[in-house]
Amino acid sequence: MQTMTHDIVPAEPAGLLRPPAQVMRLARLGCAHPMRLSFLRVLLRRVRREGWVFDRPLWQVDARGVGRAVYRARGPRRTYCLVAFAHDLPDEMRSDRVIATAWDATFALFDGEPSEADLDRLAANVPLQEAGRITAAELTLSRANRSVRLFAHVVDRLAAGQQPDAAEIEAVGYLMRTTAVYGSGKFGAADRDRIADRPELAAPFQAEMLTVWLIREFTFDIVEHLAHAQGGDRAVRLDPALRRRLGVGNSTGLGMAPFLVKHPNLLNNWIAARETALARVRALPSATPEAVLALRRALADAQQNAAAWQSSHDLQVPKLADLRADLDRIADWLRSWPGREPHPWDALWRRAEAALTLEGQEALVSLLIEPHGALVDDLADAMGADEAALARLDGAMRLAEVGAVLARNYAWALEIDFADPANQARFWYVSEEKLEPRIGERFAEPGAELEQPLCIARMASELHQALRDLPGDMTLAAFLLQSPQHRAMARRVQMTRHAPYAEIRDNLIAADVLPIDMMRCKLAFFGASHFDPRSDKWVRISLFQGEPSPSDLGQGGRA
Repeated sequence: MQTMTHDIVPAEPAGLLRPPAQVMRLARLGCAHPMRLSFLRVLLRRVRREGWVFDRPLWQVDARGVGRAVYRARGPRRTYCLVAFAHDLPDEMRSDRVIATAWDATFALFDGEPSEADLDRLAANVPLQEAGRITAAELTLSRANRSVRLFAHVVDRLAAGQQPDAAEIEAVGYLMRTTAVYGSGKFGAADRDRIADRPELAAPFQAEMLTVWLIREFTFDIVEHLAHAQGGDRAVRLDPALRRRLGVGNSTGLGMAPFLVKHPNLLNNWIAARETALARVRALPSATPEAVLALRRALADAQQNAAAWQSSHDLQVPKLADLRADLDRIADWLRSWPGREPHPWDALWRRAEAALTLEGQEALVSLLIEPHGALVDDLADAMGADEAALARLDGAMRLAEVGAVLARNYAWALEIDFADPANQARFWYVSEEKLEPRIGERFAEPGAELEQPLCIARMASELHQALRDLPGDMTLAAFLLQSPQHRAMARRVQMTRHAPYAEIRDNLIAADVLPIDMMRCKLAFFGASHFDPRSDKWVRISLFQGEPSPSDLGQGGRA
């Protein structure tokens, strides 16, 4: 759980904030784009601002690419080390599925600097992943597989003294892809509460982002090491410009989707930060030449990214077409923008809302925020959440008020007819084998009795029905003593009084629900790019593509 002591109350500038009814629909959340408030960008700004020092104190990897390495990150207060284990994995054992039992590389982020005994302990456990156990001295546990064709191509070219084909790099975008990055107490790792008060880890998922960033450095080192083992003195290092075009891939499935439902206060703060940033920009009375130039540069980068973004999936192909067309349309507008009209940023946004698709609108959110770091970057400090604070029930609340809040904030849910089988066609459960979330077909598969409480719309409808004939002056505590099954929903209703963006305003058990929309929303806040769905339940993405490495943080580039 992400914990902090303060929350965002979206009250500035209130008149320009997009309402939850517009923002919190799955179709729009599924068009989210990375932005300067995304968590990996927050990490990069901090390490640059604070002058973190990075090195590799250990590299014990043989000519087959098997061994261990340590990557050290020294901040102003603490040191963290990524401990990496490289393996010789037969091709037939390489799988991105969560049921895999072996990987090309495995990792743990160590809190401090590991001793030789720590390294031996980790060597006995980290390669086993779920089958092993780590301790509170480790903040994350991760694993990765090679992108086989590109990995081999890069090694072969470097071994021959040549640089890899830029088109090949552009087509894939990463040398390795992670299949999990676990933290927050999983498999014995440190609980979130243990590190939440550290400034460098207080923002959401900073330990995980640091892990992936250092994994990216490992991917560069391992291909260069194998190239030298293969080509000897003839081998060359990877060109820095090509390095920058490579990120870390990730294969993500349904395990990620329920997170946003289970952490409503955290979701509220993520969305509220973004929406407040957009509102601040729209409220600006003018556009400086520097900001206009930065917007045009950001647009050019977005167009280049959209052109390189490839997918063959039926869900993504039309969205990519919409995105590319909308970015071209924005480019046409910017030829005569800002002109002389007042509040030009707001005028540009309103034009976009009227003319662009959801993909284009959400891309423009990121573009408008990008030039305004001094105006919006402080919002990153409030994107964590104390989930427990808003989870406390106010038992003295009268049912008349509960019903009023329910009717106001869940009107979207109360309109759904759950007697229609299509509106409860699916159910969420946790697999016994891997303890990972899954989604089943209610009327075609067994297991509905194991359903997880993620059907918020139906829960709201059931609470509304239960309150219908009860006296309005009855307390919530008295009601829940009689009907404790409504406790979770009552808690969420109360939470929405202070967290307007806490709920996804769609039926998550409907026949046509697309779990991938929830995944894309979360991944965009991570800072992911190049979303490539492989079904409506899993997606490949890239992290840190186009971003600096520890070795070139001082050489400019965005943060």
